[in-house]
Amino acid sequence: MLHLAAALDQPSVHDADPYVALARLAEHGGLDFVTLDDTFARPGPDALSVLSRIAPTTGRIGLVPTVTTTHTEPFHVQAAVATLDWVSRGRAGWRIEVSRTEGEARLFGRRHSAPADALWQEADEVADVAARLWDSWEDDAEIRDEATGRFIDRDKLHHVDFTGSAFSVRGPSIVPRPPQGHPVRVIDATDGPARRTAGRHADVALVRAASSAQATAVRDQLRRYAAESGRDPDELRVLASLVVDLGDGEYAAEPGHGGGGPRPTAWGPLYRGGPVDLAELITSWYQEGTVDGFHLVPTEPRRDLERLVNGTVALLQHRGLFRTFYPGSTLREHLGLARPANQYAGETS
Repeated sequence: MLHLAAALDQPSVHDADPYVALARLAEHGGLDFVTLDDTFARPGPDALSVLSRIAPTTGRIGLVPTVTTTHTEPFHVQAAVATLDWVSRGRAGWRIEVSRTEGEARLFGRRHSAPADALWQEADEVADVAARLWDSWEDDAEIRDEATGRFIDRDKLHHVDFTGSAFSVRGPSIVPRPPQGHPVRVIDATDGPARRTAGRHADVALVRAASSAQATAVRDQLRRYAAESGRDPDELRVLASLVVDLGDGEYAAEPGHGGGGPRPTAWGPLYRGGPVDLAELITSWYQEGTVDGFHLVPTEPRRDLERLVNGTVALLQHRGLFRTFYPGSTLREHLGLARPANQYAGETS
């Protein structure tokens, strides 16, 4: 089944309520998840906090904030993402990103910015230790036995004892294992340095591609990296990420633009046209086996998301390509991904 996601980003909005309305609209359309981008240079509330505000106002849609791994403590990052999974009852994701700019580095004052290869090496280690910390509580570690006064079965807590190139973590976590086991990890794998990390750790990889051939090439490479790291490549979902300007018409605004495919721009591949032609593009790429779905970034969120849900999504549902209801309750279930086994289960702490 086709997977669809949308970005909620509204650069001029500094209050959570407009995001709530958009998330509800996306959920009305049955989308798998929404994303909210973040950087240390962005003003306003952080993405994790906004999506935590959205969690109790929605019931099914996945919530995926960007949380950077540069300058932040891995222990705190994994605990925050696990908490979002608890408050959303199993709908949390984590878009893993790195902080590239010297301006962001100066906010902390601990080190200078680093090359992309080094940043993604660190992000790889953060993703690794986060999974270990999520597993540091076995699912039934919390027993709450009032008769004996025992809250936790200490034999089911585990120290991770991780030493990386830039940090070390002992553990266990301070948050019980999340409802999904591991919240869904999302990585933009468009740039080369991020692809190895995506192959090893991502459940969903985003690829900004202006053509079917370009998306296919990156998808094939990601699946190869996943296999080389011992994963089943079929457990990796690859979504094409497009900026969409759905304008006012039902079809492409310009001949060859929209219906003819997205065009490369400085902000990523841009589709400009109508909801009908966007449905044609999505159908074509999906049925060719190019990608598992699409991550759509509206240029005008309130206008474009409404046209996406009531136009494009409705057409895809009519064609039997996209769901008309959520068959499950967690983001992993929406994506057809299994709940990961606990790597420490059965060990004695």
